[in-house]
Amino acid sequence: MDYSVKHDLGKDKAKQATEAAYDSYKERFAKYSPTADWVGPYSCDISFNAKGIKLKGNLKVMEHSIDMELHVPLLLRPFKKMALGIISEEIQKWVAKANAGEI
Repeated sequence: MDYSVKHDLGKDKAKQATEAAYDSYKERFAKYSPTADWVGPYSCDISFNAKGIKLKGNLKVMEHSIDMELHVPLLLRPFKKMALGIISEEIQKWVAKANAGEI
């Protein structure tokens, strides 16, 4: 696990927040061609393009956290922290909205 966003939503509500975060991210960062494919009830494969290279990772919705892993080629490692930060920021925003009853 590279990064974790804590929550107290339970798995189903956290998954809804994660899906809403992805929808927002997909709109804001369309030029990076983000994808999210749910491979299980609470596990999602993610990818996006940066500098012409496809980056892949995984999100797992856990009972009290949303855990992220991002596999980054050596050439793009300096951007890994920034990418995880942007993804995390989006998820945190939607977790807060879920806590406020907006989802």
